[in-house]
Amino acid sequence: MKEYDDEHRGTIAIVGAGIVGLAAAIELQRKGFDVTIIDKEGAGSGASKGNAGHFATEQVFPLADPTILPKLPGMLMDPLGPFRIQPRYFVKALPWFMRFLANMLPRRRAKNTQAITALNQSSIAAMKQLVSFCHCEELLTLNGSLLVFENTPLDEVNKELSAYANAGVEVQLLDGAQVRKLEPSLSKTITHALYFTHVGHTSDPYRLCKALESKFNALGGKLVTEELVKVAVAKTSSTIQLDMATGATQQIKRLVIAAGAWSKPFAKQLGYSVPLESERGYHLMMPQISTLSRPVASYNRKFIITPMTDGTRLAGTVEFGGLKAPLVAARADCLFTHGKALLPTLFESATVTDGERWMGFRPSLPDSLPVIGRSQKQSNVFFSFGHQHLGLTWSALTGKLLAQEVAGEQSNIDLQPYRIDRFV
Repeated sequence: MKEYDDEHRGTIAIVGAGIVGLAAAIELQRKGFDVTIIDKEGAGSGASKGNAGHFATEQVFPLADPTILPKLPGMLMDPLGPFRIQPRYFVKALPWFMRFLANMLPRRRAKNTQAITALNQSSIAAMKQLVSFCHCEELLTLNGSLLVFENTPLDEVNKELSAYANAGVEVQLLDGAQVRKLEPSLSKTITHALYFTHVGHTSDPYRLCKALESKFNALGGKLVTEELVKVAVAKTSSTIQLDMATGATQQIKRLVIAAGAWSKPFAKQLGYSVPLESERGYHLMMPQISTLSRPVASYNRKFIITPMTDGTRLAGTVEFGGLKAPLVAARADCLFTHGKALLPTLFESATVTDGERWMGFRPSLPDSLPVIGRSQKQSNVFFSFGHQHLGLTWSALTGKLLAQEVAGEQSNIDLQPYRIDRFV
């Protein structure tokens, strides 16, 4: 028997109007719930707007990879490198990194890989269903992606190929000539590529969010653009009180925390200590329209190029510095050097000042898994956050899984690996 089998399932509030929260809202509406979303900035802002637009189902490996350890000093010293920790933030981030290191242990890494793969395997199908339901199919392109190598030894390339193939990822090895036959504008310095044939991208992540918001509104949803500061569950009843920054309060029966990098304080108010850290991701949006037909990631440079409706997006750097520090222009600008190296003709006459800098917050947990499912402390509270680099990729699927959990149905995927109480 389903938990909510009444004729009208009642109301539910979602904290967070990023693509994860929007997808969950629509799936809950499809199950008969009246849904209100609360977000201080409105729909599709933050990481949902500025991500690389890549549905990266080939990324089955946790970020906690022991092979990066010997490379870390060089990465931190390289001004064009993909990784940085702001010095003032190092001590604060240290507990997260200790947990991150622990997840490099073989058993944990294998377990986390399995849990990531379980989500990735169904994510594209779920997104296809979602964009069809929202009548925005044109915003999902299933044309694969490339991981390119510049003068990398062939045995190293083959090692990467084997790792992906052994993990069940659909992948082909291309030589330089085959790469440029597929994408003629790419540099001749590229000697090989892995062609991931079963992934996709969107040409406009923000427009995708707005399409979901439009469907949400059409289904009777309500978006409250206010800042939520406190969540409290009454001890004598199942009522949840929401306190806004304006002083307004709201009483609700069911709640979903899907606030991305801002989810940690709400989880703490509900009794959970979650090791959530924000990875500050950057992009440089160049106005030049490329001839690329799919995302191109660089193995050597650790960044990604995605063709967009309004230009070419260069993305991929990671910075740890918290939620309050301002954008560091150099972290976006360094992407131009990499972009010009891979697309020399496109950017031949361009300068970095042509681009628009952006920085957003990826909500990352040290095991690279999201938190999905019901609270073990409050049966009317649910979570969907911590999607790290795969928020766009997992959004439609985790929306479905969450809606099944709220409705008391058997979920399509076992949610045990993603429980919020997995952290000790």
